[in-house]
Amino acid sequence: MSDVRLLGPAEIRDLAELLDVTPTKKLGQNFVIDGNTVRRIVRVAGVEPGDTVVEVGPGLGSLTLGLLEAEAHVVAIEIDKRLAAQLPATVRELAPEVADRLTVVRDDALAVTDLPSAPSRLVANLPYNVSVPVLLHFLEHFDSIRSGVVMVQAEVGYRVAAEPGSKVYGAPSVKAAWYGSWRTAGTVSRQVFWPVPNVDSVLVAFERHEVEPGDEALRLRTFRLVDAAFQQRRKMLRQALSGVFGDSATASATLEAAGLAPTLRGEQLGIAEFVALARASATPAA
Repeated sequence: MSDVRLLGPAEIRDLAELLDVTPTKKLGQNFVIDGNTVRRIVRVAGVEPGDTVVEVGPGLGSLTLGLLEAEAHVVAIEIDKRLAAQLPATVRELAPEVADRLTVVRDDALAVTDLPSAPSRLVANLPYNVSVPVLLHFLEHFDSIRSGVVMVQAEVGYRVAAEPGSKVYGAPSVKAAWYGSWRTAGTVSRQVFWPVPNVDSVLVAFERHEVEPGDEALRLRTFRLVDAAFQQRRKMLRQALSGVFGDSATASATLEAAGLAPTLRGEQLGIAEFVALARASATPAA
């Protein structure tokens, strides 16, 4: 482990005052002020020396410093120009031996499709309002990412990691499952954040599939069917998918061609079943 000083409550508030930063709900900014939590995230993520980790929304640098302490290379993506400009200076002060391992990209994470080095892990405290879109965006555009851990709002985390049949299982669950396997990896106290949020947080860990279910065209077809199925989740699939296929009869025929009963509901299907349906939808029914 490198000699790194982590940020505590006093340092976080001093940095925020220096930069005239007031955490905003719009950007989902809740800064981690507890070093033990930072080290726990890094440990759960399995970060090893030499890993290249992409971090989205590093903020004032709490988690960034923890990743550098574990001797990873960190590519930090920050939309706030003040935070992006300050982060290298903070790292030079608190982690001088490994400051050259940090690269800061000032951009909107949802607009990033290329990085200076290929990340093998995604580790981040994700803003609550964009956590699922950011996750799916990075898994879509960076197939070098093999695993990761994100801290997200509990409601979102349980939804992403949900299994078919669960009450919280939905479109995010299925889309995440296209890329890999997901699990919740523990809760996080509200008291480790500044300001203290009014929601609970969880860690969600993932491992990417060695081989994903199919090509980009198949992914797009699958995701379109997923969206349609869960827009009307209480309806049978033959009804929920009638808009996609033109009518319920065609929807029923396509479901049957995929080996699925037309009376099923979307919440009963896993990623394999949605992929089978997408494949069947590419072949005209007899």
